[in-house]
Amino acid sequence: MRAWALQRWKLARARHGDAHLSGPARGSRGMDGESGRGGARARKKSWRSELVLAYQSLGVVYGEVATSPLYVYKSAFAGGDIEHTEGNEEIYGVLSLVFWTLTVITLLKYVLIVLRADDHGEGGTFALYSLLCRRVRTGLLPGRGDDDLVEPRGGAAPAPASSVRAALQQRKGLQWLLLLFALLGTSMVIGDGVLTPAVSVLSAVSGIKLSMVNEQHQYVLLPVTCVILVGLFALQHYGTHRVGFLFAPIVCVWLLSISVMGVYNIIHWNPHVYKALSPYYMYRFLQKTHTGGWMSLGGILLCVTGSEAMYADLGHFSHSSIAIAFTMMVYPSLILAYMGQAAYISQHHSFESNNHIGFYVSVPEKIRWPVLGIAILAAVVGSQAVITGTFSVIKQCCSLNCFPRVKIVHTSSTVHGQIYIPEINWILMILCVAVTIGFRDTKHLANARGLAVITVMIVTTCFMSLVIVLCWNKNIVFALAFLLFFGAIEVVYFSASLVKFHEGAWVPITLSLIFLMVMWVWHYGSKKKYEFDVENKVSISWLLNLGPSLGIVRVRGIGLIHTELVSGIPAIFSHFVTNLPAFHQVVVFLCIKSVSVPHVQPEERFLVGRIGLKQYRLYRVVVRYGYRDVQQDSLEFEKDLVSSIAEFIRSGDSDKNDHPEGADNPYEMLSVISKGLPFQEEDGELDGSSESSAHKETKLDALLSKSKRVRFVLPENAQVDSEVRAELQELTEAREAGMSFIMGRSYMKAKSGSSLIKRIAINFIYEFLTRNSRGPAYAANVPHVSTLEVGMVCQV
Repeated sequence: MRAWALQRWKLARARHGDAHLSGPARGSRGMDGESGRGGARARKKSWRSELVLAYQSLGVVYGEVATSPLYVYKSAFAGGDIEHTEGNEEIYGVLSLVFWTLTVITLLKYVLIVLRADDHGEGGTFALYSLLCRRVRTGLLPGRGDDDLVEPRGGAAPAPASSVRAALQQRKGLQWLLLLFALLGTSMVIGDGVLTPAVSVLSAVSGIKLSMVNEQHQYVLLPVTCVILVGLFALQHYGTHRVGFLFAPIVCVWLLSISVMGVYNIIHWNPHVYKALSPYYMYRFLQKTHTGGWMSLGGILLCVTGSEAMYADLGHFSHSSIAIAFTMMVYPSLILAYMGQAAYISQHHSFESNNHIGFYVSVPEKIRWPVLGIAILAAVVGSQAVITGTFSVIKQCCSLNCFPRVKIVHTSSTVHGQIYIPEINWILMILCVAVTIGFRDTKHLANARGLAVITVMIVTTCFMSLVIVLCWNKNIVFALAFLLFFGAIEVVYFSASLVKFHEGAWVPITLSLIFLMVMWVWHYGSKKKYEFDVENKVSISWLLNLGPSLGIVRVRGIGLIHTELVSGIPAIFSHFVTNLPAFHQVVVFLCIKSVSVPHVQPEERFLVGRIGLKQYRLYRVVVRYGYRDVQQDSLEFEKDLVSSIAEFIRSGDSDKNDHPEGADNPYEMLSVISKGLPFQEEDGELDGSSESSAHKETKLDALLSKSKRVRFVLPENAQVDSEVRAELQELTEAREAGMSFIMGRSYMKAKSGSSLIKRIAINFIYEFLTRNSRGPAYAANVPHVSTLEVGMVCQV
């Protein structure tokens, strides 16, 4: 087990660009010149790859945060909470708050600390929850079956961590609270996926106001925004990889544009604006504005939108590449842009209204139209990143039974994170256009988006404090310091956003409650269904008492019985054979598990065991997929499944191994099959003369006269006894006869006497979601002609 963990750790290090820290590269100093040059080339290549990743991250990660100058100042001064006066205390105070918020939350919290807490390279709220569940083993997700996939890092946990771990393990209430926080953060991310495209595109298009007269913009602004939004969502099915090469250049041009304009405005209008970066101006701002200044924090908060997306997209890049891009390009450009806007506004006090304190007033009139075009493209890029992130989060929830099953289309054959979910895409489009038409300005949309963003940040802060104690094995003082410092700042911003409930902040709350209810009911129903299956499973002793024929007629072929149980016999099997006493000569109880790790290595995917004696021909196979893995099509899956069973048979499995001493249940032992026994399918009769002389192999050819022949290729000089040969022979015959897929259809009903809330949740909401959701992911690739569905009513 430790060997697997070490191998996975090395692969993870190599994936994230840390391969240059390995032994040869570090030890090349002081060796011969050839080795030194090799180490230098390795380091140069590594840094080159990191810089390439940093460049690519600009278009995927930073599109959202890069477009925040479009609406931060306008949102801060909107609503009449604060006024821009001749003394400039307000604009200087807002600039100081923007600078320190961006520095403390985005740079210090996310770039320097949170990005280091990855779940095997993956980031985001749900990845943090998955990491904590595996580390502390407090997950409420049933039957994960991934305990042997991850080896805890480091040594034993210190005493403070032990008390925290014990509290989480012993108190179900705390476990439910962790899950609730994870689902809350996820639902707010989905709400952000609705609001971000609306705010970004509407803010970018609002520049038309300054270039049109006689209020003509009111007939153009909203239709243009809606057309762009519909086009954005309509292009999602092509996948980000088709237009990804455009993203980074657009963001680069945008960052360079706002940087140049910022420097120009600073030099031309107010070279002393840099003094406003002092925290003293924050104090002066809050001292003068009091309640109005506190309420304006909801608009100032928008300067850090995209910070959570930066963490959620960690799986596509490395920590160092994201940090390089932010510190070298994004952070300086944003600071110059905000300073330039403040410098311009500080010398202009004759605006008709505070709503005109926006981005485009500081853009020189001669270049306003080109900047408008670049801003719209940058807003589309930022929206694209959030939409893709929403797809990824929902896929993670689906994999862990926290969201109804939806169709997931992988748009890239190389990057598994690039996915498209049609149902979610059209729901997001409808909601996005609806809120745009409903509000028609950025003031209410910004209030709504700010509440969604800060809620996700608070959830991340809470989870991160637990990670510091339980996963990093740090003293609890560090965790409390992290929680109190960043939590206090975020709670202040949260209160400022929540107070504007009637001015748009109710939107993310309403959306999150709807999505939270859907995810909670689905998780609750899935958990109850799993518990029903466990309670009603058939004992193995009952099955063994039936004898080798199981008391039924055995017909040719392989019968795959899909079940969520990793032990015992599912009730669906007894239900089937009771009503139809006939089954296949080879029976496989197949359990496909989505485990709470991003990726499962192929050599760890299949677990195979035997039920009963060899002559029963009963097997159990557990197939594990990570929540970022792509499941195979039916043909490849069948080949891997049969070859894994054949390797299990060939690897010396015997009755002695099936009955180890001290085992509570000798028929529940599973073996990890790292590599299946290779086999070939050929047309016509097999000719023994075709065997390669260089590789003398033993072939087990099927005896049945069919056009498609199956043969297993055994290792050279393999010792195969007659019993193993006969079992492999029967497996080949069954493989040739074909496979049948038996899947259960459970109809959930609440027991009589259940509470009203439970009856509504199970009988109506869960059943409605079940009828309108996709089938299991593996069922999509199963041929319909070979599928048999068995229905059962589950009283829970």
